[in-house]
Amino acid sequence: MPTYEYECTKCGQRSEVVQKFTDAALTTCDECGGDLRKVYSAVGVVFKGSGFYKTDSRGTSSAASTSTSKTPEATPAATASATSTPAPSTTTSDS
Repeated sequence: MPTYEYECTKCGQRSEVVQKFTDAALTTCDECGGDLRKVYSAVGVVFKGSGFYKTDSRGTSSAASTSTSKTPEATPAATASATSTPAPSTTTSDS
């Protein structure tokens, strides 16, 4: 539930109240009976990491497909050794 801050327009007393969104706003000060007004301040939220900005979103479909479709490519050395037959071994005899 959100916390709302109220300030009395007569005595300046400030108070924080935890209320539901559906609750009615407070109107009278508990100290002097004056009118209350809501005080709006900056929200203390910090978004860290990636994915929160427009520049972090996905690119076009062609850019996304090239970065996501990484298939292992066969190297020429690996292809040659897998398909070629081994060379006959030459043995020499000392007799």
